[in-house]
Amino acid sequence: QVQVVESGGDLVQPGGSLRLSCAVSGFPLDYYGIGWFRQAPGKEREGVSCISNSDGSTYYRDSVKGRFTISRDNAKNTVYLQMNSLKPEDTAVYYCATGALRILIATVRGASPDLYFRSWGQGTQVTVSS
Repeated sequence: QVQVVESGGDLVQPGGSLRLSCAVSGFPLDYYGIGWFRQAPGKEREGVSCISNSDGSTYYRDSVKGRFTISRDNAKNTVYLQMNSLKPEDTAVYYCATGALRILIATVRGASPDLYFRSWGQGTQVTVSS
């Protein structure tokens, strides 16, 4: 059974940085793609970034390009999301999930993740505020 545990969220000032971690258990990390998602208060969940399990290709939604970097450490079965130049609009609960890369890419490009994923971890809260 696949389990994911997100961590690393915190309160940070605008312009600051955070690194989120997604610890995966139940299967080797290179079996599936991994995606990061977020849900802001009163808004729908959205895809943020994803990484391929085969060649390490990465994908980002436009609003985070150049600021966020997704990476993975197969030895630790962990995926990271380095977030720099944080903005108040990045405030949200961040989640990770595994899945087919084509679906993860679709969510990064605007498809609703809740159409494809039925269960979520507890997430990690990121608050960007002065």
